[in-house]
Amino acid sequence: MERLFGGCHCEAVRFEVVVRSLEAILCNCSICKKKGFLHLIVPAEDFTLLSGRDALATYEFNTKIAKHHFCKTCGMHPFYRPRSHPGQYDVNVRCLDGDAMSRFAIKPFDGQRWEDNVDNIR
Repeated sequence: MERLFGGCHCEAVRFEVVVRSLEAILCNCSICKKKGFLHLIVPAEDFTLLSGRDALATYEFNTKIAKHHFCKTCGMHPFYRPRSHPGQYDVNVRCLDGDAMSRFAIKPFDGQRWEDNVDNIR
């Protein structure tokens, strides 16, 4: 277990996350592919928004369960509340500071067939 920090490109949004496993999910659904999101889903108690609540906007689509947060200034998507785990946070590993991403094992997820595969996300 370790604490990592991250945020958006302009650094208006900053967060801290407790990482219990260095494993990330690479989803091939339409929104994840376009955003380049690399998923690290954590319990709410393992995520702390340090700054930038007012800098965030939220995008919702389809079921409107997922809350896709992004920085209104630089457009980065550092984290969101996922449909698969609505009580948790999904951190974009690409938005972690330094070379943290290089330490993660990346597991593919077939999000194009989300309904058939969502139970495989742990």
